[in-house]
This record gives sequence, C-alpha cells and structure tokens, in this order.
Amino acid sequence: MSIHIGAQEGEIAETVLISGDPLRAKYVAENMLTDAVCYSSVRNMLGYTGKYNGKKVSVQGTGMGQSSLAIYVHELIHDYKVKNIIRIGTCGALKTDIKVGEIIIAQGASTDANFNKILFKGLDFAPMADFKLLISSYEKACKMGIDVRVGNVFSTDLFYFKNDPDRWKIWIEHKVLCTDMETSMLYTLAAGTDVKALSILTVSDNIITGEMSSIEDREKRFREMVKIALNIL
Repeated sequence: MSIHIGAQEGEIAETVLISGDPLRAKYVAENMLTDAVCYSSVRNMLGYTGKYNGKKVSVQGTGMGQSSLAIYVHELIHDYKVKNIIRIGTCGALKTDIKVGEIIIAQGASTDANFNKILFKGLDFAPMADFKLLISSYEKACKMGIDVRVGNVFSTDLFYFKNDPDRWKIWIEHKVLCTDMETSMLYTLAAGTDVKALSILTVSDNIITGEMSSIEDREKRFREMVKIALNIL
C-alpha cells in the first residue's frame, strides 16, 4: 500500500490510464469499462480497475500539474509495478489551424519546470513517448477513422501567466503543437525505468484564437481519445 494511492497489492493493472481530473477517471470506469471497482479514494483522487474487451485495465486520477502527477506516477511505477501508463488529458492549441476537439498524440514534451535540470545536473533532457505505444495509437486512430496529430508539446507549470505577451512565440516558432501541464514529467519518470508511457490529449481551447470547446464537444472527443488509449492495450 502506497501513501497517496493506498491500493492493495494486485488491485492495480499493469496498464493504467491517468487523468488529471479524478472525475474523468470515474467517468471512464463507469462508462467505458466493465466490472469496475474503486481501489482508491484517498484525497478523492479516485482510482478504478475494470476490464476492456476482457483485458484488465486501471484508470487513476493524478491532479493538475507536474508535481502532483509525479507523486502518483512514482507510486504506480515503484509500489505497484505498472508497465504501461497512458495519459488521457486536455491541452491548449498553439497553432491557429488546430481546432478545439482535435486529438494530439505527444511525441515529445518540453517544459518550463526545473525538475529535469535538477535531475540531470543542469543539462537538458528530451523526454519522449514510447515509440511502440506512439505508433500503435496512431495506427489505431487511423483504423477507427479518428483524425489525430502527432508532434511535440510544451508542459508548463503556470496555468495563469499574464506578464509576458510573447510567452508562446518561441514554442510556436519551434513547431510545438500545444501546451499541457503534465506530459514532460510523465515521460521523464518513465524514461528512467522500464515503463512505457504515452500522452494523448484533446484540445479544449486554442490559446492563439481564443476558441473554446463546448461541454458536449469535449465529451464526444474525450471518448474518442479514451477509445484510442484502450484499443492499444
């Protein structure tokens, strides 16, 4: 039993879908898995294990931000020995031609956080997705008729940032597709182990154009994102 998850040995599957919003984890468990059982409600950061097409899979809330995600991913890896972690999250687009509701598969993830600088003693590390999960998710999406983009994302520690009007310029110039708050940490933590990691993101808003998705559109495309994740198990 870990400190923050509190599940018993064997209650968590080798493959875990993670979501910043614990209610999103609950939604997946109740609407897209069968025989789902809640294994954790510590701090209301809900976790469930169920089955998808007969395969055991877990879904776990992690909270918003890289520091919060790091706690749960560390425990999943080191206390529960999971093998595959797939983030199902949202992001803000950084290109004017990316529409809300589109799905982005994160190939790599830059960040403004300092954890990689600390870990690698001032040097830069380029966190990347597991290639097999990446290519499998792209191929599955194509077979399912779901349009996706694959590219680099920027994971920020600051959701609200008003002091620099040119904040996004350098990332846009270097072809970063979107910004989220968790992917870089996930990829770094997985890279130091034998765990495979992937981040699949639904665009909830476009930071450049100001476009926002409706609740209905977000739910529809969210289900598509989760279906991609579940079908690469």
